[in-house]
Amino acid sequence: MKNISRNLVFIIVIFFIFLSSCTTQQVTSFQGPITDGQPPWTDNPFKNDPDRFQFVIMSDRTGGHRPGVFKKAVQQINLLQPEFVMCIGDLIEGNTYDLDQLNTEYDEMDSILNSLEMRFFRVVGNHDIGNDVMLNLYRERYTLAYYHFVYKNVLFLAISTEDSIPTHISDNQVAYMEKILNENRNVRWTLVFMHKPMFVEQQGDIHKGWEKIEELLADRPHTVFAGHTHTYAKYEKNNQSYINLATTGGSSDMAGIEAGRFDHIMWITMTDQGPRITNLLLDGIFDENIRVIN
Repeated sequence: MKNISRNLVFIIVIFFIFLSSCTTQQVTSFQGPITDGQPPWTDNPFKNDPDRFQFVIMSDRTGGHRPGVFKKAVQQINLLQPEFVMCIGDLIEGNTYDLDQLNTEYDEMDSILNSLEMRFFRVVGNHDIGNDVMLNLYRERYTLAYYHFVYKNVLFLAISTEDSIPTHISDNQVAYMEKILNENRNVRWTLVFMHKPMFVEQQGDIHKGWEKIEELLADRPHTVFAGHTHTYAKYEKNNQSYINLATTGGSSDMAGIEAGRFDHIMWITMTDQGPRITNLLLDGIFDENIRVIN
């Protein structure tokens, strides 16, 4: 009995030593001079919550792509070093039944993405899947036209708006999303990525799939991201944000911010209160060599 008591005391002592060392480590992660008065820095906390994370969203590249813009964005994202990158579709021009042409376009796209230093998640657009030949090739190359994943207790839904005909979400996809949402009721937030902004105009039967998914999202905090129109706009629906991105190299007259037409990437910081969203225009991101004096 005495041995058990001694062992218990020993374990408790070791636990408090460990706890003390963890606390000390947290405190000493910042080391500065001790001052009698107010130091030359504020008391605000360091933004180092391990549950927070940052990622980037890229928008339409095609529909008449402007050469070099998307590749430039990839280089700029490498400067920013997010944890990963999402897209909202239209990575190739597509619109053909010619397999050789489609493979050439995908090979070109993949060669650009190979220089990205972090994980990249595809979402399909109408230029990626526009007919049965394109659908079969997409599945051959990338397997899944719609899917989900969970990262740091945030649910990500990648929806195909081209399933299996243009501007359509099939019953099978709705059933898949319902299953995933039911299995992940306790996530802190749900982020939805789709190419066509079906939430803007409800057009009868062709949008029924999205209407069903939107109903499933209604009782949880969520944010929806889309593209396709090449024009930026934010909508408030169900007390949540629904955002239509502009372009990352897709066809655009580049009329500017007031018109919602510009090249950008979106920087997301995920917090417990939802995503903090920052739009970064491509003409404002530079490396250290922006000005060099020899």
